[in-house]
Amino acid sequence: MPELPEVEVSRMGISPHLVGQTIQTLTFRTPKLRWDIPLELKQMEGLVIRNIRRRAKYLVIETDVGCAIVHLGMSGSLRVLDAEIAPGKHDHVDLKLSNGKVLRYNDPRRFGAWLWSEDGTHAVLGRMGPEPLTDEFNSEYMLEKAVNKRVTIKQFVMDNKIVVGVGNIYASESLFAARIHPTRPAGSLTLDEWRKLVAEIKTVLATAIKQGGTTLKDFSQADGKPGYFAQELQVYGKAGEACLSCGEAIEEQKIAQRNTFFCSECQK
Repeated sequence: MPELPEVEVSRMGISPHLVGQTIQTLTFRTPKLRWDIPLELKQMEGLVIRNIRRRAKYLVIETDVGCAIVHLGMSGSLRVLDAEIAPGKHDHVDLKLSNGKVLRYNDPRRFGAWLWSEDGTHAVLGRMGPEPLTDEFNSEYMLEKAVNKRVTIKQFVMDNKIVVGVGNIYASESLFAARIHPTRPAGSLTLDEWRKLVAEIKTVLATAIKQGGTTLKDFSQADGKPGYFAQELQVYGKAGEACLSCGEAIEEQKIAQRNTFFCSECQK
């Protein structure tokens, strides 16, 4: 599933091709993805794309009359292609541009979304915590939010109401880098531990964005090039392999139905 770095890389990849261009047509080859595709999106035809921003794992394509809010779901991807290239089996949405290009949305599992908003707000964007790469996400904030919380620290940092976009891969990697065991109660962390974990989350996410996102099986960049952060993974997907720090075997455990990878020797 594309996580925050992959979505940010998608935004960076498509923006130079879209911003300032006029939307000629919007074509929907299915009436429904995760939710029904609203026909109000057709209002964007004939309008200039003013900006593309990201909120959590959503992309917001802005025009003067409203916005398309796009989520990649489990297997979605965006490509900027020549408009003459015929769509494939799972190409569900085309946004044709005045420069002869088309933004094409592909989603084999149809768990993504194209939504409409007149002002850039939407229920799916409500009740979200701060972005992890901003100053609002800091150790003092997390310490306050975690008071008396018994939920595991892994679940806590993946809660979008606390902080957005720290998905499964990056939660495991950040906890390992901070040397914090993923099953510890969130309320048990000290301020110093929060300082370390917040710093590692920011570093891991920023590194993943810089390297183009993590390619597992469903994601490659808007230009078709894969991401390379998978080469940097320390624990995720490495159950049974030797820890690169201490040599002990990496362990795997399900936490809130998500596979979690860690080293019991290094993480306490």
